[in-house]
Amino acid sequence: MADQTHVLFVEDDDVIREATQLALERDGFAVTAMPDGLSGLEAFRANRPDIALLDVMVPGLDGVSLCRRIRDESTVPVIMLSARADSIDVVLGLEAGADDYVTKPFDGAVLVARIRAVLRRFGHAGGGEKSDEGADGVSGGVLTFGELEIDTEGMEVRRAGQPVALTPTEMRLLLEFSSAPGTVLSRDKLLERVWDYGWGGDTRVVDVHVQRLRTKIGQDRIETVRGFGYKLKA
Repeated sequence: MADQTHVLFVEDDDVIREATQLALERDGFAVTAMPDGLSGLEAFRANRPDIALLDVMVPGLDGVSLCRRIRDESTVPVIMLSARADSIDVVLGLEAGADDYVTKPFDGAVLVARIRAVLRRFGHAGGGEKSDEGADGVSGGVLTFGELEIDTEGMEVRRAGQPVALTPTEMRLLLEFSSAPGTVLSRDKLLERVWDYGWGGDTRVVDVHVQRLRTKIGQDRIETVRGFGYKLKA
């Protein structure tokens, strides 16, 4: 298991859990599958997986609450699984700290592709440790935007001298903005560069992450350009 990517999969439907576990294992992943949120949290703490797949509607501790608990302890990537494309499920999961989501029923190949895309942008740091990989086109050194300082080599951010805790996805998003301050970046371009989507994706993922980033670095630091996207104020 040490040489394999370790996936924590929390799903209460026995058929989906077993079928998905087998499919992931055939693709070379090591899988710990749990039927409820409480056992999923115990498994996370015991095994420190490389990525977590959490169904939204699981008993004991629902997927959103479980994601929140994991995010309190780790920056390990999290993908939420939802039986509905309902915006409430999606937004709640993303606001809890999830990096992406997949709607059920899902194709096994799509799920594997999404997992690998998330792991690539995390540099497969494993165990929830932050990756040292930065965004493309960002040179080393410290970038300063008002009270905001971004150390692109140390992967650290400070606001008014105080450290700002960002998830790897939030960090990559900020690095993308800081590589072209004042330039409007469309949601589709951010999906491609930050989420590694080679296909069309749900732009709500971008919107929620931008809002989460704003709460940490300052609401007025990232400007919305209606009809086009977002830009970092120089």
